[in-house]
Amino acid sequence: MGKLFGTDGIRGVANKYPLDCETALKAGRAIAAFFGDQKNNTGRFLIGRDTRISGSMLASSLAAGVCSMGGSVWLAGVIPTPGVAYLTANGGYDAGIVISASHNPFDDNGIKLFQADGFKLSDTDERAIEASILESGALCGKSVAIRQTGIVHDLESAQNQYRSFLCDQFTPDGSLIGLKLVIDCSNGAASGIAPQLFEELGADVITLFCEPDGTNINDNCGSQHPETLAQRVVAEHANLGLAFDGDADRLIVVDENGHVLAGDQIMAICARWMKGKGVLSNSLVVSTVMSNMGLAVALKKMGIQHVKAGVGDRYVMKEMVKAGAVLGGEDSGHLIFLNQHTTGDGMLAALNLLAVIQSSKQTLSELATVMTTFPQCLINVDVRSKPPLASINPVVRSIENAEKQLGENGRVLVRYSGTQSQCRVMVEGPTQEETRSLCQGIADVVAQQLG
Repeated sequence: MGKLFGTDGIRGVANKYPLDCETALKAGRAIAAFFGDQKNNTGRFLIGRDTRISGSMLASSLAAGVCSMGGSVWLAGVIPTPGVAYLTANGGYDAGIVISASHNPFDDNGIKLFQADGFKLSDTDERAIEASILESGALCGKSVAIRQTGIVHDLESAQNQYRSFLCDQFTPDGSLIGLKLVIDCSNGAASGIAPQLFEELGADVITLFCEPDGTNINDNCGSQHPETLAQRVVAEHANLGLAFDGDADRLIVVDENGHVLAGDQIMAICARWMKGKGVLSNSLVVSTVMSNMGLAVALKKMGIQHVKAGVGDRYVMKEMVKAGAVLGGEDSGHLIFLNQHTTGDGMLAALNLLAVIQSSKQTLSELATVMTTFPQCLINVDVRSKPPLASINPVVRSIENAEKQLGENGRVLVRYSGTQSQCRVMVEGPTQEETRSLCQGIADVVAQQLG
């Protein structure tokens, strides 16, 4: 992992290094220089953001950096991360820049990058840009003369273009008539698009957390906190609920009974449907090492191959391209339909799930029986630093003891977050009680050593 880039771009507290204006300006210069050296470059860059109060500030700094190097910027305003990917690939831009910290609290922010084809950058390319940001004087002499500086434009049609793309992806009868949906927009980037999208397609839509004020993004709502959504689905007798995160690249759903379904279950449902239609390329699904053991069991029963990637949608995508898969994702709700888009997209995933429901004439709870979820516990522990876990003997011993107790009836996965100062402790086991006990035991040791 680089000094700036983590599993999903640069992440940190807004207005503090590395998400301060000075570093964002350098990042804009480095991005423009990197892509300016590529063949067929157009000097055009797209910037989109979520609803955080710091977004416009950082967008201005990034745009200034790009323009100082001779590139021009189109500001898409508030738009989901996958919307930037789509517009970048279809608008003739050298790169797309997203200012978002995804599911993190409002005071965080981040910078994510898409190359001209709408895919995220490789580790190698990120390291090259990072080096230019960090190395003093690396870009000296590359600023252009005043007559050659770039211009900042407003792309006022951004949301409409992206919503039209999503509408075109829904094909079963072209309609959601007859479905009652509750949608949680997390007070984020989906707020200006999702309600209109699903209403246009014919659904009866009830919206929650759709009034962003710059500081309420992800605040006890969205994909990380679906409790209110679950209650409202039951109270409204809705068919299902959809929860997005702050930049709308994640989807978590709630069935008609108020039960929460995560990414693994959505993948299992869509995999069976896609295989039945003959569109599941190579009869293969890619997930991460964090996926529930139940997904592997379900896919095996369906005769579908299962490949596991490292944590992060970029690594899922890498394995998908390598294996020729069209479906992959993470249990967190990043779901990739590579035959339709170049990145994880919460609203696109929702449309695919709704297509299964409309085509099968089954409820979501009935479809969910395709996969039995193993009891799982995940505890996030705040840490001061991130030394190699293998070097901390008490942590190693606690993991080994848990694995010995579980045997073949479960597993343990302990890793640092790539976007937050946290260590994630995950345990799966035969019972909820045993799983929770073992997970808490390891988390307590981690907290003692690193908290």
